[in-house]
Amino acid sequence: MNLKDLYINFFVSKGHKQIPSAPVVPENDPSVLFNVAGMQPLVPYLMGQPHPYGTRLCDYQKCIRTNDLDATGDTTHHTFFEMLGNWSLGDYFKEESIEWSLEFLTKVLNIPVDKLAVTVFAGNKDIPFDEISYNKWLSLGISSSKIAKTIEDNFWIAGESGPCGPDTEIFYFRSEDNIPESFDPEDERWVEIWNNVFMEYYKDANGDVTELPKKNVDTGMGVERTTAILEGVNDNYESSIWKDVIELISNISKIKYEENKTSMRIIADHLRTAVFIAADRAGIKPSNTDQGYILRRLIRRAIRHAKMLNIDINSDWEQKIAKLIIEKNKAYYPEIVDNESVVYEVLKNEKIKFNRTLEKGLREFEKATRDNINIDGQTAFRLFDTYGFPLELTEELAKERGLKVDIEGFALKFKAHQELSRTSSQGKFKGGLAGNSEIETKYHTATHLLNAALKVVVSSDIHQRGSNITDERMRFDFNCDHKLTDEEKQNIEELVNKWIKEEIDVTSEEMNKDEAIASGAECMFVEKYPDRVTVYSIGNISKELCGGPHVKNTRVLGTFKIKKEEASSAGVRRIKAILE
Repeated sequence: MNLKDLYINFFVSKGHKQIPSAPVVPENDPSVLFNVAGMQPLVPYLMGQPHPYGTRLCDYQKCIRTNDLDATGDTTHHTFFEMLGNWSLGDYFKEESIEWSLEFLTKVLNIPVDKLAVTVFAGNKDIPFDEISYNKWLSLGISSSKIAKTIEDNFWIAGESGPCGPDTEIFYFRSEDNIPESFDPEDERWVEIWNNVFMEYYKDANGDVTELPKKNVDTGMGVERTTAILEGVNDNYESSIWKDVIELISNISKIKYEENKTSMRIIADHLRTAVFIAADRAGIKPSNTDQGYILRRLIRRAIRHAKMLNIDINSDWEQKIAKLIIEKNKAYYPEIVDNESVVYEVLKNEKIKFNRTLEKGLREFEKATRDNINIDGQTAFRLFDTYGFPLELTEELAKERGLKVDIEGFALKFKAHQELSRTSSQGKFKGGLAGNSEIETKYHTATHLLNAALKVVVSSDIHQRGSNITDERMRFDFNCDHKLTDEEKQNIEELVNKWIKEEIDVTSEEMNKDEAIASGAECMFVEKYPDRVTVYSIGNISKELCGGPHVKNTRVLGTFKIKKEEASSAGVRRIKAILE
């Protein structure tokens, strides 16, 4: 049985409810472009909002992290990965969490207990040593020599202030060597496989720590790493998750995996991530900004490495690989089947565009070297960034002409590019819990009013296609077949401000999802919502399924002003607006 199934079945047997995996593009967290952790979609509930499924939850969550994009190609880094998680929202706490973790690892996964070790929080001036976790591990048969006490690595906090608490991490001895008598967390043969975070304190802006009245448990286990461990391989790409994908790439390229592991890993990883981004219901397409930039970069990097394997780029190689990835994952993520044709179209179109760009790059290279001058760092980087030329290709072409490339200059430009990319792709992830500021909550409510106003002014067939909120502004995407006129924009502004001035109460109600839809409540992606949902109403103006948060009354919103209206993609328009 698949690891995901084993995990869900186990925690359901312990009274947990399985919740659906959230989309890879977060709906109401502007701090990141993608969901980067299993707990991220649960932030409102970890902050105290009641979850429709209750207080014991479990899931497998799609995550994307591209801050280490250039590390992809080794045995362990992935841009797309899955996280297993179980949560207690003010229900059970440390002892049950630890007991079930060990039971799952040793009784369900049959991992020998002597191959496991743990860390616990040693304590500091504000928060005491986590004696409960320490004693629980001892009572379950983990010897004191296999329990390490640390400070920095066993304390979790969202940003500088907010909910916080100790965690206990579980490690597996991933080596054929004799297992050491005592556990050293710095010994790289021990790899972390599970982290149990215990949110029991609150640290305010002054650094004062108080105990939370309602304590939560948040756990996370990586599917890729754990699968590799269970299957006894030290290279994740030799596990069942990847093996047949690597074999397909090997067959297409007629090159053995051992002959070029790096390129094959990058192709496998990047195309899997591209499949999940392109299939996401947010409708992301390759572009030069935000999620579209990451999607474009992943596809183009895969193409570059396919060229290194001498794959015929004009063949349907990427479709074959994508088809296998979809086949392997369709039982868990129906959206990749629903949007299969979209995935193929995105990959094919970007491949065609990139091939044209590469041809332009060759012409640019010829232009840069026509006077037989060496390639400076700026030119080398422009060839890389604009035309997709890997440095190796530029060096190879330069060598044929007896020219040199300023590698150091390129490296400086590349480093600056990495920093920019890291910022744009990861954002400042505060654990999510530090988000949802007062102004963001206002903007969130304002999107509901804007959606309602668009239906009145433009068309009742208009629906939300996406949103992004920051402290400075709101962004709202909606289906529309034309550019809004000045009159339409003015009418929308006036209507939203009229509703704000009417001081309308914002109310919420929990109900069955089918009942909510039947009552006329609107939502963007009905499939992702659980059977029990929260419906927010703004008087009789707006009624939507939503995770919140919202203001209590429209009077606090201020003045709504549209700053820009533009095309987002085919048939989709975008409004950027502010509250003054």
